[in-house]
Amino acid sequence: MSATQKRESMNTPPQNPIASHSPVKLDQIDLDIILALKRDGRTPFAQIAQRLGVSTGMIRQRYQRLLREGVLQVVAVTNPLLLGFSTMAMIGIKVEGARLNDVAEKVASLEEVIYLVLTAGAYDLFAEVVFRDNAHLLDFLTHRLRTIEGIRETETFMYLKIVKEIYSWPDITNNEQRTTNKG
Repeated sequence: MSATQKRESMNTPPQNPIASHSPVKLDQIDLDIILALKRDGRTPFAQIAQRLGVSTGMIRQRYQRLLREGVLQVVAVTNPLLLGFSTMAMIGIKVEGARLNDVAEKVASLEEVIYLVLTAGAYDLFAEVVFRDNAHLLDFLTHRLRTIEGIRETETFMYLKIVKEIYSWPDITNNEQRTTNKG
């Protein structure tokens, strides 16, 4: 596979992991590949193959299948604080019922929103957001978010300190169930 093909396959957007109910069968080699990449996403296929006693081609094929089936996603994670975004928050959003999907699409399109979920409970949406400073947050709330038609109410939860932040699921290699919901 060329470097361009590899980059393109890595940029395939993830599918909704909750929406699908089709289990993906994972064997021990799949789980070991996931664990190796979870520890260090830059681990060469040849090194993984040597550790597992299989061919580099087999690791490459398995990796491509895990990407294609939505089990695995490769991303670069940045630290917003080091990029000049000193203010982070979670915003709970209440929406007029019939407008939920439309509002979610509009909120998702806002560049400050880095994570958005539809929920059941007191709020219909939760948006994780980043800002340069409090003035940027105020401008976002008053001139952008609250002007979206269908939003009834918002509540902003300012981050004081991030205690834990991870980008992978718990270790699945010790789990007896060898399937996961397909993304």
